Amino acid sequence: MTIYVTKVAIVKGTKPVDVTVKALRMIDVDEVLSEEKPILVKPNYIDASHPSTGITTDSRVIEGVVKFLKNRGVKNIVIGEGSGYADTFKAFEVAGVDEVAKRWKVGLVDLNKDEFVEVNPPHPLALKRVKIAKTALESTIISVPKLKPHRMTDVTLSIKNMMGVISPKGSMHTRLNKNIVDLASVVKPSIAVVDGIVAGEGHETSGNPVEMNLVIAGTDPVAVDAVGAAVMSITPENVKHLRLAEEKGLGTCDLEQIEIIGESIESVKKKFRKSLSSKLLRHLA
Repeated sequence: MTIYVTKVAIVKGTKPVDVTVKALRMIDVDEVLSEEKPILVKPNYIDASHPSTGITTDSRVIEGVVKFLKNRGVKNIVIGEGSGYADTFKAFEVAGVDEVAKRWKVGLVDLNKDEFVEVNPPHPLALKRVKIAKTALESTIISVPKLKPHRMTDVTLSIKNMMGVISPKGSMHTRLNKNIVDLASVVKPSIAVVDGIVAGEGHETSGNPVEMNLVIAGTDPVAVDAVGAAVMSITPENVKHLRLAEEKGLGTCDLEQIEIIGESIESVKKKFRKSLSSKLLRHLA
């Protein structure tokens, strides 16, 4: 009998709010949600592109996360992001996240304007110190990235999404894979919810949408990212930062140790095209 280390849900459907709520109900969130700490819902708004481009997080997935939390009686919820290439509140507005926050009466924060605290990651692979938004350090984090590949790191999912909580962001790009893992050792998401409603192929900002109608969720962000990689037909063990994260004890990227519930990987996976510049840039990370 196979003994699984963790559980990851893959849910398919045409109603993103309902699909997200269903995915979260299928995983074990009780052990990771704390009544003492506020919840930071952290989407990916690298720029102010509309989610239909396959670049940014769908506000309907964010709404599903907030609805799930509210139905559980969670009161202290903030949606927060620090955009890399846009005004964060403009990105919120384009995606419709401002309306979600208003509808559900939750906070909306530009992490780029937060107070920053310098932190020394434990036993660093590369990142000896980093400035992190205080909101992220003091919250239970739910990372809600877009399903898409990346030129330097093969995938950009729930762990890499934590780059939005630091300053300056450009400081991460040398030895990027190691830096991602060191950052995750300080601000590791407690829950990962990957928005695969309209995914993106090519690279992180190429704007080549792929309709998938999927949400992938779990409490081990490394495992969730491994499943997300596999859904894009990218071998998880070949993704350097996932392999390093597993070696550092942050989770598992071994699909044989992950119990997939809901849809199977094989039933939903597609071969995602990758940017021609990926091979050229990957060696720098």
